[in-house]
Amino acid sequence: MSFRTKLATLALCAVLVAGCGAKADGDGAAPVSTAGAASSQQAGDEAPPAEQTGGFDGKRAFTHVAKQVGFGPRPSGSAAIGRLQEYIQSELTSYGCKADVDSFSADTPVGRLPMKNIVAKIPGDKPGIIMLATHYDTALLPNFVGADDGGSSTGVMLELARLLCAKHGANEVWITFFDGEEAMKHWSDTDSRYGSRQMAAKLAMNGELPKIKAFVLADIVGTRTPHFKRESDSTKWLVDLVWGVAKNLGYGNIFLDESMEVADDHDPFLKRKVPAADVIDLQNYPGGDVYYWHTPEDTLDKVSAKSLAITGHVFLESVKQLQSK
Repeated sequence: MSFRTKLATLALCAVLVAGCGAKADGDGAAPVSTAGAASSQQAGDEAPPAEQTGGFDGKRAFTHVAKQVGFGPRPSGSAAIGRLQEYIQSELTSYGCKADVDSFSADTPVGRLPMKNIVAKIPGDKPGIIMLATHYDTALLPNFVGADDGGSSTGVMLELARLLCAKHGANEVWITFFDGEEAMKHWSDTDSRYGSRQMAAKLAMNGELPKIKAFVLADIVGTRTPHFKRESDSTKWLVDLVWGVAKNLGYGNIFLDESMEVADDHDPFLKRKVPAADVIDLQNYPGGDVYYWHTPEDTLDKVSAKSLAITGHVFLESVKQLQSK
């Protein structure tokens, strides 16, 4: 993601071929130490009991982040992202989710790359789709494992899928994992958001786009000191709903009544008049919450299971609110 006023210059890396040195075990997946994941948590970062966060288990979400980091850098088209795609699909299947996979190719500044959007579709009783979304690719940067940028929100969405796939609500819920959010070289309308642009265009073509009553995106939600400002281009009534839920749950000091402009995967849907909101912490200046943004410092120790639990709790309750409308 990027501020619209700022273009991120991304360095070409050998990860497209070799996963930047990620070590694989016998089945092709990098081993993840659960003990190591737990030890990366600092005092105050522990997730509260799931019964305090609507059933959302921050520890489980954090384990998903650790698994992703264990694969190494995961830019679109890399061997490592292929392993992550298998992991996401395997997890969704284990939860009883019906997962659709849209495989496509995208022309990028570094060549034509294979990409996949993965969608868990949970049936509803009446027309209307609530879409929750994340991107799961990492920026094409040397030694960048994207624990927070890509990893945190993907961990949240996997835990949401575990909770929601067994439920049958008023509206369908789609939990969407976008490939290709990150730019390959320079953030622009043509070099970024490949997966979300692909899906928005496809749904517009097949007539399903108007069925989406709300699109809520998570991106960079694991920082140890989260401050989510209202994304200024997002749909006001939907932002009001999500931020109102957060305040009612006691998270008013995290979901702030301040605004900032961020370009992200909600944009292709906003441009097609889909109500959309972006939950993101992109205070990426020195001393900011995400000072490690797009650097090799975006490692597992930057992610808090407590922050994941708070984000997941707000998303769960927001879905309940949207189901009642």
